Amino acid sequence: MEHEQVVIHRGARSGLPVIVAVHSTRLGPALGGCRIRAYDGWRAGLDDALRLSAAMTAKCAVAGLAHGGGKTVVALPPGTVLDADFRLAVLHDVGDAIESLAGGYATGPDVGTGPADMAAIGERTRHVFCRPVAAGGSGDSSPATAAGVMAALRVLGGASHAVVGLGNVGADIAARLLAAGKRVVVTDVDEAKRALVPGAEWVAPDEILGADVDVLVPAALGGLLTPASVPRLRCRAVAGPANNQLDAPATADLLHARGILWAPDHVVSAGGVVYATQVELHGATHEAALARVEGIGDTLRGLLTAASANGTTPAFEAEELARSRLLT
Repeated sequence: MEHEQVVIHRGARSGLPVIVAVHSTRLGPALGGCRIRAYDGWRAGLDDALRLSAAMTAKCAVAGLAHGGGKTVVALPPGTVLDADFRLAVLHDVGDAIESLAGGYATGPDVGTGPADMAAIGERTRHVFCRPVAAGGSGDSSPATAAGVMAALRVLGGASHAVVGLGNVGADIAARLLAAGKRVVVTDVDEAKRALVPGAEWVAPDEILGADVDVLVPAALGGLLTPASVPRLRCRAVAGPANNQLDAPATADLLHARGILWAPDHVVSAGGVVYATQVELHGATHEAALARVEGIGDTLRGLLTAASANGTTPAFEAEELARSRLLT
């Protein structure tokens, strides 16, 4: 197993499996979001934690952060309803699991959690970030994540974009693209969210991959890019904040064979963690932290330049950059 440590707690209060995967602390304490969602069994949640924590190590390394990668997953049985009391019990169980690692890992928001949840986790451990500003944290990381994606999209250029998923980050990106005068096509499994981005073109979720745009922007859950979906693409580039966009590493080669540039998700999506760590762990000002987020564009530009010079792909160059930093 390539992970340094994997802890599975049965929550003392909730009875739910709380999984914490620490992939690497080679560069410093591990960081990774807390994901609370339904899974078909806790082992599926474990698989998610292992994949996402490894990606987080690469994200931190490529972004030049002095941190490794980790992940928290609470695997809810399908149909579980989290009322206020049960949710607090789950979050306190998460806090206890993180505290047991004695500072080797800190968590932040992810799918199913937000700043208020981080405050609740913070009642059981200090190893948490992105608490509300009023509670001494850096608040919602979504705007910083969106800002980092926009920095990457400016490097790629293009007049039209298709945004897949209108959660906090996806809707923000779509609005920023519209404000920049771009043509924007959007979709979400919840059709009510089309109201979030007036001025964008709406298509059904099963039609978005075939949108005739310059750049596809995955902003929902992972696994969008597969051997079955890649042939449907009509874009020239893919870049977005969704984690684990590829179903398998080999799918990057399929994109390359079709002449579609894939900007690695762990490069493009790093804005939130970059901002939060700079503000909360290193005392940076808001302006200084945002400047560091804008550096995502420079990082991507360097990867594109190296890929062109070496006859490789940005994904390969990102792996090499992460590997070199982890071995330094």
